[in-house]
Amino acid sequence: MNSEFIQALRDLEREKGINADILLEAIEAALISAYKKNFGSLQNVRVDIQRDTGEIKVLAQRQVVEEVTDPRQEISLEEARAINSKYELGDIVEKEVTPRDFGRIAAQTAKQVVVQRIREAERGLIYEEFIGRENDLVTGVVQRQEGKNIILDLGRAEAILLPSEQSPGETYRQGERLKAYVLEVRKTNKGPQILVSRTHPGLIKRLFELEVPEIHDGIVEIKGVAREPGARSKIAVHSRDEKVDPVGSCVGPKGARVQAVVQELRGEKVDIIKWSDDPAVYVANSLSPARVLDVTVDEENKVSQVIVPDNQLSLAIGKEGQNARLAARITGWKIDIKPESEAGDWDSWDADLDLDGTIEEE
Repeated sequence: MNSEFIQALRDLEREKGINADILLEAIEAALISAYKKNFGSLQNVRVDIQRDTGEIKVLAQRQVVEEVTDPRQEISLEEARAINSKYELGDIVEKEVTPRDFGRIAAQTAKQVVVQRIREAERGLIYEEFIGRENDLVTGVVQRQEGKNIILDLGRAEAILLPSEQSPGETYRQGERLKAYVLEVRKTNKGPQILVSRTHPGLIKRLFELEVPEIHDGIVEIKGVAREPGARSKIAVHSRDEKVDPVGSCVGPKGARVQAVVQELRGEKVDIIKWSDDPAVYVANSLSPARVLDVTVDEENKVSQVIVPDNQLSLAIGKEGQNARLAARITGWKIDIKPESEAGDWDSWDADLDLDGTIEEE
């Protein structure tokens, strides 16, 4: 170990952000273990690396005591003062015991410590990078499948797409690019574990932020997202500028923006509705693409009664109740839907849609 090694550590400090002095302290600690292991010493020793030259010294340490019981650990006051008259009881006397071939052991140990610390530092940097991207969008390449988990290559790290976060009906081919929503970043001994999702409503929100400049700039705001992954989603939008149409902004010229999102979601249908602070208007909008004739709301119980044309009833409810179920989720309201022909008597037809998405007819 020499001055060139010290310079290499300084260069490493600049490139990787690893403090060279902390690295040297770690090497010194590792060399103490290496010395004791290779030379069978029971002495207390200290390893000192000169910060400018890289010279290494192994120093045996003995404490100054009145009566010596272990010569390997202790030294008498008389003997200590024979070395230096300034020694007092309790002081530590050091003597160099550097072995002749210790340089080879030191080089191997230093390499192991440096490599380990570089890995730890890189893991730390990757963790810090991705912990700040929780609830954000990442783009990865499908690398492999481990059991039912899909592993995405994010460049500097890998992400795990668990089966529960895989969208129904989607298949993932090795080498294809994929956008995913970062659910959680965990710190582990093997580096950061990044969990991503293709089913989270936040994925749709981030995709629209990516495709719609008005959302990115804060002119148009996403007020709510309801999703049944792989099938259909609803997104409620609001414009802070009355001159800007929030729905039109999200649809884009000739539907280009929404189609880009649908393509990334592999055909999942997306309804874009206009948010309103008027519950009746919001509920009516939420049942799009069905046309609503009238909405009565009970704000205290958050229940709404909706009248639709007879020929729009199945469209308002949707296949297996999907449209009404998503409307209830995005508005947070319980929605009762009735055809116009039966609007006069609510008791004659009871379609009760709860927020859990179940429909019961009596």
